Amino acid sequence: MSVHIGAKPGEIAETVLMPGDPYRAKWAAETFLKDATCINQVRGMLGFTGMWKGNRVTIQGSGMGMPSLSIYANELIKEFGAKTLIRIGSAGAMQHDVKVRDIVVAMTASTIATPSRGFFRELQYAPCANYGLLEKAVAAARAKGTPTHVGGIYSSDVFYDERPDLTEMMARHGVLCVEMEAAELYTVAARHGVRALAILTISDHLLTHESLPSEDRERSFGDMVEVALEAAFS
Repeated sequence: MSVHIGAKPGEIAETVLMPGDPYRAKWAAETFLKDATCINQVRGMLGFTGMWKGNRVTIQGSGMGMPSLSIYANELIKEFGAKTLIRIGSAGAMQHDVKVRDIVVAMTASTIATPSRGFFRELQYAPCANYGLLEKAVAAARAKGTPTHVGGIYSSDVFYDERPDLTEMMARHGVLCVEMEAAELYTVAARHGVRALAILTISDHLLTHESLPSEDRERSFGDMVEVALEAAFS
């Protein structure tokens, strides 16, 4: 048991999928895992451990934003021995060729600031994914026939951003989409020598203002969960 995760020793698998929403963790565990058991309810941040094709998996909510993600990633690694952390979340597209329902596999994650900023001082650290996971995720997504994009994303430390100039500049430099956690996940994973990847479903579009209807979200997010599981164990 750690400060924010109430699991007992041995209840968390070495492979952890991390949606931001704890209820999405519950849905994913009930949908994709066999014999899933709730192993964490502290502060309502639900976590479940079960089996997928003979492999032990934990799906643990991370909360919204990099400070919350940082807490759970650090405790999963340092207190419970997690070796592979895969963020499964939603994102807003920033390129016209990236469509709602598409999957983005984040190669790098740019950001203005993360909770790890103090570690680096003047250094502008470049957080990136584990290439082995990335390669397998792309292969799994393409095998499913899911439109998939690979490249740099932006991890924002605010949800209600009022910087259209920044959005325009990032779009000009090929940034695929915006979300709120991956840069810190990649940084924490690198610090502790474990594997990390962010696989994102486009739920909204910053340029066209299209959004994924609520009734379609579970089906679209399901593709992302399957890709994450295939990447972890293929």
